[in-house]
Amino acid sequence: MILSGLLQGRLLKRYKRFLADVEMADGNTYTVHCPNPGSMLGLAQPGSLVYLAPAAPKSKLPYAWRFVEVDGGLVCIDTMVSNRLFKEAFQNGVLTEFAAYDQLQSEYSYGDSRFDFRLSKAGQTEGVIVEVKSTTLLEEIENESGQEKEQERLRYAAFPDARTERGRKHLNTLRQVALGDGDSAVQYYIVNRTDTKKFRPADSIDPDYGKALREARKAGVQILCRETSIDLVDRTAGGACQIEIKIGAPLPVTL
Repeated sequence: MILSGLLQGRLLKRYKRFLADVEMADGNTYTVHCPNPGSMLGLAQPGSLVYLAPAAPKSKLPYAWRFVEVDGGLVCIDTMVSNRLFKEAFQNGVLTEFAAYDQLQSEYSYGDSRFDFRLSKAGQTEGVIVEVKSTTLLEEIENESGQEKEQERLRYAAFPDARTERGRKHLNTLRQVALGDGDSAVQYYIVNRTDTKKFRPADSIDPDYGKALREARKAGVQILCRETSIDLVDRTAGGACQIEIKIGAPLPVTL
């Protein structure tokens, strides 16, 4: 997936969850849409280099925030991009873990919950319900390794970055799906940064979510995770940028 027409700016502040003030290269300051309901821990530092896209035609704000640069790498903060990435990767045959399925339904309802996708195969009644979570939180854990017990820091992608009752509800419903006689269930994390090697639940932020995730796995819910690659691929004479983001390899999940 390539996002075009992106403009650089410097973050002044993020506030009220969905708003941010950004100073552009020409010195003008704009209030922009922040498409991320989480805490964005570590991603909203004033002065950070950010990338904005022109807002939708009916938006009251001129731009929407898409990426932020952190330690020299790009992080996608737009939570809806993960769903688009998943759909694109599935349709292109990239997600080998779902090779048995050839049909995709978005916004699938089960009970009083709505999930991102249901995958199925033509002519078969049973499929798999998939909930996708955009993951941007980095947790660094000290680890002793080697004969001399040298300290190294393990870099985990973690979810969630704020307490999430909705996320726990999704897990509990996926658990019910897995315990039933029909569809199987998958909780799927897409890590929208490039500096992590493993995934884990953010127990320090929402221990109830971590507990629900472990209970879901015991009930038969598959817990899967993939990394992404994010690259600045082009810059026009007018200053606009293109950034390519695509799903990469699976990441190990530590529970």
